[in-house]
Amino acid sequence: MIGEMMSMLNGWIENFGVLSEGWRVSIVVFALVFGTATIAYIASHIIGALERKFSKTNNLWDDALLHAARAPVVAFVWLQGVYWAAEVAHHYSSAEIFKVNETLLQVGFIFISVWAVLRMIKEVEGILISPVKMKKPMDYTTVNAISKLSRAVVLITAVLISLQSLGYSLSGVLAFGGVGGIAVGFAAKDLLANFFGGFIIHLDRPFKVGDWVRSPDRNIEGTVEQIGWRLTTIRTFDKRPLYVPNATFTTIAVENPSRMTNRRISETIGIRYADVSEMATIVADIRSMLEKHEDIDSKQTLIVNFLAFSHSSLDIMVYAFTKTTQWVRYHEVKQDVLLKISDVIVGHGGEVAFPTQTLYIHDDSRPSEHEDTHDEQTENDDERDNKRASRSNGVGARRDRSRRHDTQAGDEGEQSLGDAEGDGD
Repeated sequence: MIGEMMSMLNGWIENFGVLSEGWRVSIVVFALVFGTATIAYIASHIIGALERKFSKTNNLWDDALLHAARAPVVAFVWLQGVYWAAEVAHHYSSAEIFKVNETLLQVGFIFISVWAVLRMIKEVEGILISPVKMKKPMDYTTVNAISKLSRAVVLITAVLISLQSLGYSLSGVLAFGGVGGIAVGFAAKDLLANFFGGFIIHLDRPFKVGDWVRSPDRNIEGTVEQIGWRLTTIRTFDKRPLYVPNATFTTIAVENPSRMTNRRISETIGIRYADVSEMATIVADIRSMLEKHEDIDSKQTLIVNFLAFSHSSLDIMVYAFTKTTQWVRYHEVKQDVLLKISDVIVGHGGEVAFPTQTLYIHDDSRPSEHEDTHDEQTENDDERDNKRASRSNGVGARRDRSRRHDTQAGDEGEQSLGDAEGDGD
């Protein structure tokens, strides 16, 4: 049919004698391009109308098929129209570019088909993980891994078929790929390690997108945003992106708190030593309160016991698990539990203890026997010192009187008199 159409167009160009051959070729080429644009416009609107119509039905797959095929159909119309126009031009031109019309048509058709398949894969992926479109949506990480693998298979197949269309031998290409793969493997071993690390993550599924993960071996903690073939993107709690090579997860331990079943309340509460008589009752009432608390999971371990005699308090251990795993809700429940424990303690006349010290002072105002003996000895020593001071003062007074009555101040005999008295003493 296409051959008959091309023959008819060439016959019109050759037999129509009003215009020159160049003008006739240009008119035909313009008409083909204009007709292609018109058909592409009509095809796009027809598919759009079908999309709107089928969107009202419960079937989701026809919507996905029409949305995936809309752009590739328009591209195919353009490819075919341009090919016909190029064939008409090639019939009347010897330009080298027109000799590859057939090959370009084949390669173009291959890549348009691949484009349509890739769009269909994307649409299917969106449906499978959507909680709005599916009653039980599939895990995003699993669907994303299968989607990536499917895209890779489609692209590799398209490249091989295109090479075959261009005249290359597939056996030679595969042989070259085997030898080249060894060289690339040695040159890009880290890249391949990350690739296989990503494959292991998709296979073992230690975490998925949206999970909170952390590692005790590395400073890694945050929410997983994306799992790629080379890197995993983690958003830390200070809102910074952390890019971790996938090979890292094959050598470290990874903790996934998002998969916890409960959150733990573990507290040590001290009461005063003065409240020791109420300890058994307080412990029993706290345990009863936790067993009846609607947000505490009584099926999990629940411990309330007198723990130890501490330095300034009697310690009570409280150990329980909440039903919720949400961070904010957990703290609300914990606050309520602690306030109720405080009410129980106060209700029995007790108080929550705080660090204290007691200082004992020995009070005795009477002096001891040793202190009495020491005081008497001190009094005797003071009395002897006073007597000595009196005698010394008497001798000094006599000397002064001798100086006043016997000599004058500055007389030469004063020194001799003093010396003589001193010698007499």
